[in-house]
Amino acid sequence: MKSMEEELVVQFSPEESQEKKGLLPVRVVKEIWREITFGVGTWGALRPIFAVLLSIIPFLYLGQHFNRQHRRGVDWFLLQIPLALTIVLWLGLYLWSIFDAWRDAIAFKSQIQDQS
Repeated sequence: MKSMEEELVVQFSPEESQEKKGLLPVRVVKEIWREITFGVGTWGALRPIFAVLLSIIPFLYLGQHFNRQHRRGVDWFLLQIPLALTIVLWLGLYLWSIFDAWRDAIAFKSQIQDQS
């Protein structure tokens, strides 16, 4: 049996000590904003709020369409026709659609964050 020996060489480049550029208040605001947006940017942080605002418009289920859940939006639009006879069930569907749009936007945001 032959023994093979390999030599593994690891080289580290010298770290350059760079002074952080910018004023301290600006850096603090940038860091706070990065923490608020969870590192997914402004749109990623505002996406759930925008989905809820769209889904608040009654009868259209735009929050589902915004989250690219077109099938669900159309199904709920058609489902509200028989539910119009019973206002209580329609109100439940309406409130659930707002919650669902928010939940899907959060899930979409976390998928984007996992990919980056």
